[in-house]
Parts: sequence; C-alpha cells; structure tokens
Amino acid sequence: MADITLPGASLRPSSRPLVLWVLVYGLVTMVVLALLNLPAASDYVGADNDDIMRLVQVRDLLAGQSWFDLTQYRLGLAGGTLMHWSRLIDLPIALLIKFFAQIVPMAQAEALALLVWPFVLILPLMLAVALAARRIGDNVTMHVALLLTSVFVITGNRFLPGSIDHHNVQLVLVATIAAGLLDPSRGAVSHVFAGVAAALAIAIGAETTPLVATACAVVGILWALEGAAYARAARAFALSLLIGLSVLFFAMVPPAQYAAVTCDSLSIGFYAVVGIGAASLFIATQLPGMQDQRLRIVAIGVTGVLVLAGAVTIAPQCLQNPLNELDPLLHSLWLSGVIEAQSFLDQLEKEPSAFGGFYAVGFFAICVCVFRILGGDRPRAHAILLALVGVSFLIALVQVRGAIFANLLAIPPLALLIGELRRKAREEPEQLGTGLLFALSAFLSVPSAWALFGVLFVEGTAGVMNRMKGLAETPSATAQSAPACDAPAGFATLNGLPTGTVVAASDLGPEILRFTRHRSLSGPYHRNQGGMLTELHVGLAKPEEAAAFLRGAGATILVFCPEATQTQNIAASKADGLYAGMMKGKVPAYLRPVPVDGPSGMQIYSVELP
Repeated sequence: MADITLPGASLRPSSRPLVLWVLVYGLVTMVVLALLNLPAASDYVGADNDDIMRLVQVRDLLAGQSWFDLTQYRLGLAGGTLMHWSRLIDLPIALLIKFFAQIVPMAQAEALALLVWPFVLILPLMLAVALAARRIGDNVTMHVALLLTSVFVITGNRFLPGSIDHHNVQLVLVATIAAGLLDPSRGAVSHVFAGVAAALAIAIGAETTPLVATACAVVGILWALEGAAYARAARAFALSLLIGLSVLFFAMVPPAQYAAVTCDSLSIGFYAVVGIGAASLFIATQLPGMQDQRLRIVAIGVTGVLVLAGAVTIAPQCLQNPLNELDPLLHSLWLSGVIEAQSFLDQLEKEPSAFGGFYAVGFFAICVCVFRILGGDRPRAHAILLALVGVSFLIALVQVRGAIFANLLAIPPLALLIGELRRKAREEPEQLGTGLLFALSAFLSVPSAWALFGVLFVEGTAGVMNRMKGLAETPSATAQSAPACDAPAGFATLNGLPTGTVVAASDLGPEILRFTRHRSLSGPYHRNQGGMLTELHVGLAKPEEAAAFLRGAGATILVFCPEATQTQNIAASKADGLYAGMMKGKVPAYLRPVPVDGPSGMQIYSVELP
C-alpha cells in the first residue's frame, strides 16, 4: 500500500480509522472556509434568498407557529402562502438558536447557529463520500476523495457560513445513499442507512425524487441479478425506506392534508407510490421460488408496473415538472432568470463560461464508469455509480440544479482513477505521459477548474482577472460605489413605517420579511404565484391602471429598486408601464416619497390612493 504524506504528518492511512481522517479533512475544510469567508462577511445569513426565507420560517417556528403549519402569513395575497419546505430543516436550526440564546443575545445566537449548522454537515458529507470511495478502491482512493470533497465544499456555496437552505442536507443524504449501495459485502446495516436517507431525502425536497427512484431501481435490479446473496440487503433497504417514510409522513403532514396530493413536498402522492414500490420489493424477496432468476426478474417487472400504475392513478400531475404550471408571465419575467431552473441550452446561451463547471465533471465520471464496466473492472460498483451520476446529469440537462449532485457523486469513481494514475506515475517516473495524465485527471475532476477554464476560453485572461478582482474587493471598496438596494438604511426606514403590505421586486421579499414587520406581496417562490403576478401587473400597467392593482392587493407601501434585474425587465417590457415611467423619474401623485435615513438605493413610496 502506498503511503500518503500530509503536511505535518507521516502516517500510513491504514493505521488510522476512516473517521479520524474524516475529522482531519473536515476540520481543515472548516478552517479554510472560515478564513476565506468570515473576515469580509457583512451578514451572518447566506446570500441566497432561500437562506433568508429559511431563517424567517425558523423564527416563526420559534415564535410558536405550529409544527404542521407551514403557511408564511406575511407573504403574498390575503391568507398568506403555504410553503413547501420541510420542518426537518427548521428543527435543528431552531434548536441551535435556542441553545445559543441561553448564552448570548438572540441576534448573536442566530449568527452562531447559522455558522455551526452548515459546518457540522461537512463531516457526514465527508464520511459518506470517503466510505463510498474506500468501498470501490482503497485508502488512497479514500484520501483522494476526501481532497476532492474538500475542494467541492470550499469552492461551492452550499456549506458556506449562513447557508441554511436544504440543499446541503440533500447532498449529505445522496452521498449516504451511494455509500450504502456500494457496500461490497451487501450488508443490511449499510442498506438500512441508505433506505432511511432515501426517506429523508423525499421528505425534505422533491428535487431528489428521481435520484431516490433510481436508487430503488438499482436495489431491485441487483436483487434480480444476484438473488439470495443480495436478498437480505434488498429487504433491509425496502423496509427501512417504507418505515422511515411512514414515520415522516405522519410526523410532518397534518391530518387534514392526508388525502391531498402535492408534487413539491411530501404528500400522499409520494408516500403511496414509494410505499407501493418498497412494500412490493420487500414481499417479493420473501416469496418462495425466488432462487430462480427468471422469477426475480418477473417480480421486479411487476413491482415496476405497480409503481407506475400507482403514480398514474394517485398522482398523475406529479409526472411532470411542477414549474410547468406557472403562468407564462412568470416564466418570462421570473423563472427565466433563476439560474438553477435553467436548462443546459439556457446556460450555454446565457453564460457559456460556466457551462463546464456544471456539466464537465459529471460527463467525465459517466465516461469513466462506462469504460470500467466495459473493461470488467469492478462493474457492479461502477454500474451503481453510473446510474446515480447519470440520472443527476440528465436532471441537470433540464434544470441546472441537478449538476451539483452529479459533481458530488462523480467523486468516488474519479478518485479511484486519480489514485491509480498516481500509483502508476510513482511506479514509472520515467514515463512522463503517465504523470501528465495523472495531473490532468486530477485537474479535470474539479468543477471549479472547469469553470476557470471556461472563463479563460470564453473571455480570455481579462475575464479571469475581472473575477479575481471582484473576489478581492473589500466591503469598504464596494461601499464607495452607489448604495445597493438592500443596504440596511432602506430596511430600517421601511420598518419604521406603519405595518402594511409592501409591493416590491420578488427578490426583495425574503429580506422584507426578515428585517421588517410588513407583509411582502411578492417573493420568489412558485407557490406565491398570486402575489408575484400582482406585483408584475403593477409594474407593467399604466400608472392609472396600476392604482387599481395596488388597491386590490391592499398595498400601503411600494419599494422601487431601479437596479433589480426583474424591475429592469418589467420596465423594458412595457414602455408606458408604471416601472418604465419611474425609471425616468415619472412618479404618479398617489405615490408619496418617503425619505431614507442613510445610504440606500431603495426608493420607498407610501401608497395614498383616494
């Protein structure tokens, strides 16, 4: 076994347990993340709107809102907006805030909780990836995988301080599923963990459903092919998935909603369809005569038919993308600007420099897995990884949000490749080609390296320098330019106004809820269609017609942000609309300016309709 030498240590990897190495790499990753991000941080909440909205939801839970009540009463039209997010993410964050609130004031307690939560998740992520890598390779593979995971975390945005949306938890669960299925001993315990992780993934967010479905199909196919050798593992997976999802369904869905089918959250639709599949697989493994492979194949075929029949019967509407039902106006003026919802064609057209960072590593891993399978090199493990990476890659072609799962799941097979090339390079130092291939493979296995190469290829060295300059800018340097629309002074002034309903660009909605007592008519969430459409119509309508929309929404405040992309798009879409006129300084008489006490790009108007 080749030795791995780390800075300050010279230890054989086999002399240290996997958990210890996970702690070493994990703690180093946390330190690097902290050093890179905390000194220049101006806020303790992540930059993503979903991080802000998650904090608002957690605050409501801490303030006494029911566990089963996910309505955001201050968002949207009268009655609020029923959010589709899971309390499973709210709960640990709320508990951390309550814990730290015993020691420090609430604002500091929030800051500490939002720092600790994403950092804590780094450890189980690394544990799952390291376990998956060692199960298909050796300790060298494990170390390479840990290094790649560290780079993945540091150069990404899902584990940064303040990143409290559910995507980081989903990454941990997906890695856990992969590690469980890759157990070469077909251990029941590994498959129990995989089944529970699959249940949690479904309960937390619908975007991982195709991945979970693929994992279920993999288990069924493996049982059909391997028979008794895999039966115990298949039963463990199916039973833990069924029990886990049952517990989560009754723990999270209010009794009044048991019969309601929703396609963006845990409901009877997902529960029934997954339950049919898990129960059918469990029963099939217990039937007599299943030592015959032909009968096993028939059983899996019947299970597939039952699952499909259940989906078509119980939740046919969920066989399509929930966002397909959005109003066309929201598609053109909102969804088209949401990066994670764009297809690979949109990404290639709008930002070709970032295309490689999203798609190249996943494609590279797919090619490696196919090559290994065709060569008979650990075909079982590579077939499992091919299925998981492949479905993530296909999702990414439709919506770029799937790329992060493909990039994560690509780590084990690419770590194995890099480890083997490293070994060959050390054994044959005179072969420069082997060394170059090792270095190239390591470079091409990092999504951020592809992103850097993309910028260099599309924009040249000037593009790279501009991005480095942007990263190097300090908050004080940024502050010398025009004040941003989300500067604190604007929200402070807004919060000083009598409580009412604010009309603003949807991206400002979560911050309005966080920093003020007001209702925000619009927020960037597909269940808030009514509020978003009303805000769009306000901006597109002529001033006299906009007044009717404002009156109908009960609006008391209008926040105008000329720098907001959505506002600019609305203004460009209707030359005689309210927002287009306000861009030119034409403000109707029913909007009374409110002075902002301090630097801010936010324009605040009190709505005074006759």
